[in-house]
Amino acid sequence: MEISEISHLTEAEGEPLRLDEARPEYFVNRELSWLEFNQRVLDEARDPRVPLLERLKFLAITRTNLDEFFMVRVAGLVEQRDERIRDLPPDGMSAAEQLDAIAARTSRMITDLSTVFLEELLPELRKASVDLQHPAELPPGERARLSTYFFEQVFPILTPLAIDPGHPFPHVPNKSLNLIVMLAARRGETAFAVLQVPSVLPRLVPVETDDPNVSAFVLLEDVIAEHAGKLFTGFECLGAWPFRVIRNFDLSIDEEEAEDLLEMIKEEVRRRDRGRVVAMTVDNLCPREAIHLLERSTRVDPKFVVKMDGPQAVHQLLGLAKPLKERSELWDPPFSPVLPASLERGEDLFAEIKRGDVLLHHPYESFDPVVTFIEQAVADPDVLAIKQTLYRTSADSPIVRALIRAADQGKQVAALIEIKARFDEENNIHWARKLEEAGVHVVYGLVGLKTHCKVTLVVRREGNELVRYCHFGTGNYNPNTARLYTDLSLFTARRDLGEDATALFNLLTSCTAPRSWKKLVVAPLGFQESILGYIENEARAAREGRPARIIAKMNSLVDPDAIMALYRASQAGVEIDLIVRGICCLRPGVPGLSERIRVRSIVDRFLEHSRIYFFHAGGAERVYIASADWMPRNFHRRVEVMVPIEEPKLKDRIVHEVLGISLRDNQKARQIFGDGSFAIVEPEEGEELIRSQVEFYRRAKEAASKTRRNLNQDRPYIFRPIRIRPSAESEMRESIIPSALPEPDDGADPIA
Repeated sequence: MEISEISHLTEAEGEPLRLDEARPEYFVNRELSWLEFNQRVLDEARDPRVPLLERLKFLAITRTNLDEFFMVRVAGLVEQRDERIRDLPPDGMSAAEQLDAIAARTSRMITDLSTVFLEELLPELRKASVDLQHPAELPPGERARLSTYFFEQVFPILTPLAIDPGHPFPHVPNKSLNLIVMLAARRGETAFAVLQVPSVLPRLVPVETDDPNVSAFVLLEDVIAEHAGKLFTGFECLGAWPFRVIRNFDLSIDEEEAEDLLEMIKEEVRRRDRGRVVAMTVDNLCPREAIHLLERSTRVDPKFVVKMDGPQAVHQLLGLAKPLKERSELWDPPFSPVLPASLERGEDLFAEIKRGDVLLHHPYESFDPVVTFIEQAVADPDVLAIKQTLYRTSADSPIVRALIRAADQGKQVAALIEIKARFDEENNIHWARKLEEAGVHVVYGLVGLKTHCKVTLVVRREGNELVRYCHFGTGNYNPNTARLYTDLSLFTARRDLGEDATALFNLLTSCTAPRSWKKLVVAPLGFQESILGYIENEARAAREGRPARIIAKMNSLVDPDAIMALYRASQAGVEIDLIVRGICCLRPGVPGLSERIRVRSIVDRFLEHSRIYFFHAGGAERVYIASADWMPRNFHRRVEVMVPIEEPKLKDRIVHEVLGISLRDNQKARQIFGDGSFAIVEPEEGEELIRSQVEFYRRAKEAASKTRRNLNQDRPYIFRPIRIRPSAESEMRESIIPSALPEPDDGADPIA
């Protein structure tokens, strides 16, 4: 699992390394580090302790992640290589060197994906009475029924596309499933054609077997391949083999030249399905002649063509779980987010927030109060204004619909819609238009910057004064992903944070930056400088013999300046624990460089998504939650917000519960080593077994129950938590939503 070797990293025996300049050997390559994260996701699919159908979901997530990695990261490196751009990353690998390493690593990963499905998951599915067969394996009667299905339901939809001088190679849509068909003419020449497998038809075709208790399926592409000869009269069909292409799917936008950014992005979204082919998978039995034709016709780099056994696009086979939706032992236990009792019984959410800051830990604690916060603001006649940033939201967003109602009522409503949020451009453009039509003041942020912060500001008249209520989050305003991602929410009525939130929205809508911020730390206006300053303060304390400590939880650690600052702090004697889910370009535990730095990654049922930064600060204990990772893009190319947690109970909860339990996880944590490899954290003999996500949920339920017992039972409810009945849980499973799919902009800069 090694991704690079550490060499010559010690100046002399016992001497720390000089850190006056960054050397390539101090860093792990970010692309290869991301692939190690995806390997950790794949390892969940292999883990027999994980319920079978959850393993199938993790396999699907691994493949989906790879698709997005190719569409953006690999596509970008291909452009760098071809345009001979010499912009080397901190690790010093050229674009060509990175592409070679990525090709080798992804080829192994795709092969492993197929092996896990065919040799581990499919046999277990068969034990559970779900089978995936080939049409040739079916008895004659069932094959005849399948032929009838083909001619009645499939044949009329297919469009055979010949390849010859009069018919050039057809356009193959991104991520579509296709067949390359090899034909022999009567005169003996070989010809080829392409058949696109229709996405409008179910890919899993049910078939009957001798055992009525078995739910059996065949793949639609196999049905088409069996009958491909019927589409080419006058030819002998020599075979048909599945293949799939991945295209460059990134947008190329010059914001400086855009007269209408919305229209420019809409046009780019329409165009990108014709982007360059950057990768291809093809059936392992496909003849070399056919593969050569595909390579020439698509101009794909041959090293990114992977021959594989088993089905293409395994993430599209989650329907295999549908017959097993009632088999609770094959799924994770049912999960229903807890609604904190203090909110559940509160007569007025604004009054509850005014009594003191409220911290929620999602998804263990429900996201409902965030939605209710907006909806109550809409319904309250004393609320005069609502302002919100929207980076990603759901396709049928209750939050956006609430903003539209607020505008209809004459309230001042402003929404910052980030229409450059990768892979969500179309959804965000849709909502931007709807909001504009309703009279909402819609802005699209600042030229050259993505607005990634998650902030809501509500201005309410209370007597003779205006009170600002704020919500700050580490995750998106998306009720759907809020059930799948771990994030933190802070509600506050503090004057200083409210004034900063007002200044932030003025910056976003009028490009007017304040002279200073009272409490918020905002990128690109000093975020990186603040982080580097806090790290240096800890290093100085350690050098002076005072206590020093850093704990940081994030999705990705890439920024070379932050990494070098952490190395210097380690050399000074600071104990540093990092919880990094995805990319980590820092090398922990290297003698003379980073002995005091420990890095772990947690991959479990929910996607670890919260960003938390703790600095001992001479005993004052600075604690922040943030929308940003420690990456150059977050520091310099995005509008991000870091919010201080100053209420003692909330600070204590974050430090000792959220961070503390994460650092004690010995069930789903992996230790990251200096060469970029990793290993599962094993409990020591006699050590308590801790699975952090399970423990967080247990504590959330316990805290809600304890608080509820102490509340006046006569106070009316204003919140109604969504309770999932066993039947509703089964209905939810029909959608089979992957449980740990990183949002595109979180992992690989594009990928989680």
